[in-house]
Formats: sequence, structure tokens, C-alpha cells
Amino acid sequence: MPKGEGKLCANNKKAYHDFFIEETYEAGIVLQGTEIKSIRAGKVNLKDSYARIQNGEAFLYSMHVSPYEQGNRFNHDPLRPRKLLLHNREIAKLFGETKEVGYALVPLKVYLKNGFAKVLIGLAKGKKNYDKREDLKKKEAGREIERAFRERQKM
Repeated sequence: MPKGEGKLCANNKKAYHDFFIEETYEAGIVLQGTEIKSIRAGKVNLKDSYARIQNGEAFLYSMHVSPYEQGNRFNHDPLRPRKLLLHNREIAKLFGETKEVGYALVPLKVYLKNGFAKVLIGLAKGKKNYDKREDLKKKEAGREIERAFRERQKM
């Protein structure tokens, strides 16, 4: 099964707008208690989250997993840092690449694969404002072409 396939639980559209994604890595997440139930229900938000390598381990910060309604005292802190499960060689490679100026690790998707929660992490380089405007122009031009094509087919 290719990376990023499975039941999609959350998508980080803002990451594609703010960054050029150069490489992607699939990572497992270490979860506590009722977190998997909330993720299966789609109650997860990646908006301002990021990943970082510390002490030879990868961690995901600011990923909001809402507390499970029936979880009572077994619930967790919604914004706690979560450990990512990656191979040592992947962690070493990412550590070296994120030391370069302008590179960051950004979570792109959270999905379920074979019953396990996975995160698609992207090695990203920040976009400048003019890059963002250029992307919006391309997107708008594509929409115009589609619109003209549909109008032409109706005739």
C-alpha cells in the first residue's frame, strides 16, 4: 500500500499552501488511552502542528486530538507532544536535513492503515509571499480553463 493510503482522518491543507513539500515519510504515532477513539472519529486537527527531532527521537507538537466523550478520567491532554515511530536511518536523515536553514518537518495527513494511526510527515521548505501568489494564479487559471471547457461541452 503506498504512503498516505487508508481512511483519512485529518488533512493539513495549510501546509501545502505555506510550504514546498520535498519528501514525505510515513510514521506511526504513540498514543495514550482514548486518543485512538477520537482519531477514528475524525476529531483531530493538524493546523498549526509541527514535528521536531530531539535526542534521536521524533516528536509531533501541537496536534490537537479532542478528548473522547465517553472517556471520563481516562482522557488525555489534547495538545501533548506525541512520539513518532520512524526508523533510525530516517530519523538521522531528517535530523541532518532539518539543520539546513529554511527546512521544517510538517505533518500533512493523519490516517488509519490496517487499524493503526499513521502520520504523513513532509520535509518542507517555506514559501515566500510571491510563491504563494503564483500558486493562487495557477489555481485560478486552471479553474478558468475548466469552466470554459464545461461551457463548451454544454453547447
